[in-house]
Amino acid sequence: MGKFVMKTVPSGIKFDLKAGNGEVIATSEVYKSKASCKAGIKSVMKNAPVAAVEDQTEEGFKTEKHPKFEVYADKAGEYRFRLKATNGQKIAASEGYTTKAACMNGIESVKKNAAEAEIVEAE
Repeated sequence: MGKFVMKTVPSGIKFDLKAGNGEVIATSEVYKSKASCKAGIKSVMKNAPVAAVEDQTEEGFKTEKHPKFEVYADKAGEYRFRLKATNGQKIAASEGYTTKAACMNGIESVKKNAAEAEIVEAE
């Protein structure tokens, strides 16, 4: 079972979505307040399970409606995804993956874990 871990950082508060094995599968931007961080988590819980996947690494890729996971290659050549809500705002992002298959597995893990994940605060 996954969990959202909220933690305070020097510039505010953010969350990581961790899979059952403890691996971080998605992370948020930094929020100014705990309430806005929790709202971000709720948005991921709602949007991730129903989000389409838009593979921007494919030539002539099909543009999907929001909510969606956007798969892209970063400057280092690694695959990443970002989850965008129905309003188009980025609500979560991944770390870099060396293969597209691993990135797609990350998306599936977010879809599977987000809806039922518990919310905890880091010590």
